[in-house]
Amino acid sequence: MRYAKTHKQETRDRVLKIAARALREKGPEGVGVADVMREAGLTHGGFYAHFASKDAFLTESLKEVLAQFAERRRQLTEGLTPRQALNAYIDHYVSEGHRDHAAVGCPLAALNSELPRQAKKFRAAFDEGARQLAACIDKADEAAASMLSAMVGAVALSRAVSDRTLSDELLNAARAGIKAKLGLTETENRPRT
Repeated sequence: MRYAKTHKQETRDRVLKIAARALREKGPEGVGVADVMREAGLTHGGFYAHFASKDAFLTESLKEVLAQFAERRRQLTEGLTPRQALNAYIDHYVSEGHRDHAAVGCPLAALNSELPRQAKKFRAAFDEGARQLAACIDKADEAAASMLSAMVGAVALSRAVSDRTLSDELLNAARAGIKAKLGLTETENRPRT
């Protein structure tokens, strides 16, 4: 059976999309090559046709996660003024929805505690993602770059707390504090969902 010239790239893209979701849900140590390949409809042996090693696979998966998140951010803020975009992005990021859906959320909040144990290339890809997010926020407001750690920390802590009410309170307080520090109001715009 002959495959189209794009078949190998399409297969690799499919594997990376599955791996990206697994990476955010389970962390790097929880991503099983066999599980990802099986979900993609491939054999474990086919893995090496696409990736040189598990470290390379995880690094490429993280790059896919970062690309997906950047696209989501772009869609969320498209057509808004820089100030409206920042307001909408904070509302989206520091939210119950982001907390509850780590599999489609920001890799900075999902993976930060696991980075010290990862390979150098994986960490470098994570660092680049953090730089890109900080630069994106910085374009909207210079003070906003300093809020990146507050946003990531708020979501990470809200996921770690087992008391749902306390988790909600932490998110609400962090979101209000971040927006107050930046001089943003709730009525400037409503986030798109």
